[in-house]
Amino acid sequence: MARRTKEEAAATRDSILDAAEILFAKQGVSRTTLQHIASAAGVTRGAIYWHFLDKGALFNAMMDRGKFPIEEAMQVLEQREISDPLQCLRDEMMTVLRIVAEDEKARRVFEIATLKTEFVDEVDAVRARRRESIGMWKEKMEGHLKRAKDKGMLRPEVGTHEAAMGGWIMIDGLIRNWIFEPTSFDLLALGGHVVDTYLAGLKAC
Repeated sequence: MARRTKEEAAATRDSILDAAEILFAKQGVSRTTLQHIASAAGVTRGAIYWHFLDKGALFNAMMDRGKFPIEEAMQVLEQREISDPLQCLRDEMMTVLRIVAEDEKARRVFEIATLKTEFVDEVDAVRARRRESIGMWKEKMEGHLKRAKDKGMLRPEVGTHEAAMGGWIMIDGLIRNWIFEPTSFDLLALGGHVVDTYLAGLKAC
């Protein structure tokens, strides 16, 4: 049998990762076996082991290939120059919501990482990555809030750390509830109202 080309090997690897991503989102990580993934990808279990040491390695490779909505939002908005820090904060919050609503792959990555994974040792790398991603985003949020406070745009009693934490909890809660039942509300419409209400509560009179 002819040796597989690098392109064929890469295509097989991608098909395995695609199948794993869909199955993990549909039935959870712990309930998805390598045989399930092999059948969905149209390959043998041996082909999976040729590319990945075990399910944990496959899972981590799938997560490395994807992007959390937070990471994608930061990349999309990285080059902006807006003088209003609260407008920057609103744009970032709404961009995260928009990516979740419109980017199926980013939405699946979020769903798997937050709702469909038991954080056992074999997949613990995703916990570390999610913690890092959230930490960076909250730090960025707090930076906007500190600049707004320096400009006198926030009420004096507003703590920027607590406000950043509250903002993240609000966005995370919106996404989780919408993913759980997407028909229950319009993520962007309701999200916009919630974000604006949150910001209005921070602003100086």
